Amino acid sequence: MGSATAPHLTHTAFPSTAAAGPARGLLTGTIEAAGWLFGHWWVPVLATAGLWGAAEGLIRRLAARACAERMALELVPARYFDPGLEEIFRRGVQLARASTAMPWWVPRRAKAVQIRLRADGSTPLRYRIEGPAGGERLLSITPFGPAVTVQRARPLHDDPRTHVVRAEFVLRGTPTAPLREVPLDPDPLQPLIDAVADLRAELGDLAELRLDLQRAPKWALRARRAQLMHAARRTERREAQRAARWLRHDTAGIEDSLTTQLRQLVTGHDTGPGRRLVMPPVPRRVEREEALGKLAADDHLVRVQLLVMCASNTEGRAQARLAQLQAALDVFGGRSRWAMRGLRLGPWRLGADHWPTRRGFEQRWNLGLCRPPRANWVRLEELLGLLKPPTVHCRLPLLPTELPTFRFGDPALLLQGIYQHPDGRRRLVATHTAETLFECTVGKAGGGKTERALAQAIAYAHAGGALMFLDPHRDSWPRAAPFLAHPHLMRRIALIDLNTGGPDPHLSSWNPLALQHGHAPHEVVEAVTDAFASVLGWDDATAPRALTILTAALTVLTAINQAACQAGRLEDQATLFQVRPLLTDPAFRAAALAATTSRLDADTLSWWQTVFPHLPADAFAVVLNPLARLAAHPITRAFLGQAVGVYNSRAAMDNGLIVWICPAGTGPTDRLLTALIARDLLRAVRSRRDTPTQHRPPFRLYFDELITLTGAAPDTIAAMFEDFRKYRVSVHGMTQLLARLPAPVRQSLTQNASTLSTTTGSTTAITPITAEWGDTPSPTEVAALDRYQHYTTLTVNGRRIGPLRLTGCHLDDVFADQARPHQVTTLNAAAQTTARAQPLNHLTATATAQQARVQALLTHLTTAPVRLTKDNRGYQ
Repeated sequence: MGSATAPHLTHTAFPSTAAAGPARGLLTGTIEAAGWLFGHWWVPVLATAGLWGAAEGLIRRLAARACAERMALELVPARYFDPGLEEIFRRGVQLARASTAMPWWVPRRAKAVQIRLRADGSTPLRYRIEGPAGGERLLSITPFGPAVTVQRARPLHDDPRTHVVRAEFVLRGTPTAPLREVPLDPDPLQPLIDAVADLRAELGDLAELRLDLQRAPKWALRARRAQLMHAARRTERREAQRAARWLRHDTAGIEDSLTTQLRQLVTGHDTGPGRRLVMPPVPRRVEREEALGKLAADDHLVRVQLLVMCASNTEGRAQARLAQLQAALDVFGGRSRWAMRGLRLGPWRLGADHWPTRRGFEQRWNLGLCRPPRANWVRLEELLGLLKPPTVHCRLPLLPTELPTFRFGDPALLLQGIYQHPDGRRRLVATHTAETLFECTVGKAGGGKTERALAQAIAYAHAGGALMFLDPHRDSWPRAAPFLAHPHLMRRIALIDLNTGGPDPHLSSWNPLALQHGHAPHEVVEAVTDAFASVLGWDDATAPRALTILTAALTVLTAINQAACQAGRLEDQATLFQVRPLLTDPAFRAAALAATTSRLDADTLSWWQTVFPHLPADAFAVVLNPLARLAAHPITRAFLGQAVGVYNSRAAMDNGLIVWICPAGTGPTDRLLTALIARDLLRAVRSRRDTPTQHRPPFRLYFDELITLTGAAPDTIAAMFEDFRKYRVSVHGMTQLLARLPAPVRQSLTQNASTLSTTTGSTTAITPITAEWGDTPSPTEVAALDRYQHYTTLTVNGRRIGPLRLTGCHLDDVFADQARPHQVTTLNAAAQTTARAQPLNHLTATATAQQARVQALLTHLTTAPVRLTKDNRGYQ
């Protein structure tokens, strides 16, 4: 039995010995390999570094190739752009989806969409989207609709600046907490725009913020979650251990206290070890949603990279701009906030501007790569304020590129006021003369309306422009005269002042019926008749007979004047004051009809022969009464009673004159005279159709006290605001109350106004203007303006700018160098000379004798042939 066992034991011993050989060899080989690696450690290090370098080089080449094919879009919002939260969120989803629209071989760092917020002096803030070329179609169609224009963006090339600072921002604070929820009103971009509001392009200032969005891989999100859960559990265990230590400490303190020792002496009982048993607190269970916070759910979670660069050619401005942008980003901070990445050592910060991170920053900046820090996980809801362009709730600064700076003597610029920049700088701003067609200024008396208009008119005159200033109160002329009293202007200025006084008054003259300037007779008749009708309220329903009588009388008188001009007897032309003898003097009427029979059409001649004789005598009163008021006033009789008037609005436009017209007042007679002037202006401007557009000299009209002017000729003024653009004539109107203007004038003015301005006043008077602006600013804000302060909307390069707060130009401040008060007397004399002003008594005598001259002309016309002559008297 023992012999049988021995072979068995021997048989089992041999395999153990055989197995120990390979194991011993493997162990020996491992030890030898470890020894070799220990002695030649640099070989695997170099191999690993080589493989890593090759892989990194390949990844960089692929990333650079992918970034070279990126496209760029620029989003330009309309002034009314006001998106909702859902629209902005959908845009964020589009951006996240577009970040992956790239081929499979593209490295992760190149799969991103970049939002660029840039301020370089060309616009307040340029909003660009850069991303994969494959995502262009997805990014071009936005949920914002027509309120945002999406266009292909041109490449940006920046000149080198002397001073450049760079910064990368990371999320600090609680890593799982969201950023602060910023409301859309005011715009979340407002702090960023305010930070670049004082940027000055002439100093080389530049500021740009880039936000890269990237959809992270699932493994990265799982790794981040595991890290956060592990950290939360570690924190909970640490807190439990800390609580246990404090519990044991408190229990030991109680047992060793004097009270416990006295109790043991009195009772004779010891608490014993069991009484001192302390149960340590158990770590509570870590809730996943509480520990992960915003990272708990997978939907709409992205990684972001936030880079900022500021530059300037002036030392210190770039650093100050970066500090402003850092403060602006603090608005988004809550339990989680944006903080500048880097290490601060006293006054120095080691960040993106220094080695070793600067090279990586520039590579990401230049190529558009996205390598976000580990903590930069956000949900799209946290970035809503950055996922859209500026909205209607954003106040944008005004840049010199948007509103030109006024240059004295430049006819292409029209002075508008003084704009104060956010940094306190003040500059004179202007609009382009060619596109500033109609202007309206509203505000209470003394608020600065006329002062602003005078500043504009004086600057335009010095630049060589032609204009007419119609002021019913004459206050504007003494105010403007010191600044117009220059030799090169005096020969172009004509003063039509109907407020003459003193011992030897001088006055210019005008004959609305004169034809020596080549006016068409039917246009003259229509202009005068319409002027009477507008003032007296005539129309075809209420006063058809008055219109017919006046039209027929003026037709005969213009025929007489046409014959006088052809006969070379310009001084014998009829005036408005010949209407009365034509209607009431049978002998004069017979002579007039006899002399003009060949010039009158059959219908007009038939009316005089068949209808007129049967009219009752009182039918003429409605026509003769306003003419009698004109004749009774010595000024208007002398002004309108001359056969060859000097005033010629068409010649003033064509010859580049500066005409100042000051009617005597606002009574019925003055309203009629104003209506005649306004209607003649309308006729004269429309007559420019005989001149090619490019040969029509620009002309500007300034109407002070629009309420007075429109009360005399509402339809005429409305037609001006509708038609004058075609003839290169612009109108600047001033009024205290927009609501008091006739409805046709108010509607035409607000519809076509290139510039709409208001000074302070009552809220009731201001409301119609602010309503045009959507009550931004509100009537209360406008009513609180100081004197010479304006809120204005302007048109520049086809875009509406404003409402802006401007300071009206005060002549004594803006044009102090142009004041020539000692030359005012010379200017007045020159202006009256250009207007060919004559003594009032001489003009009165001529007007009184005009009836006899016309009578003599009629006698001559019936007995002598006529000859054709040309004489263009008037403004030369």
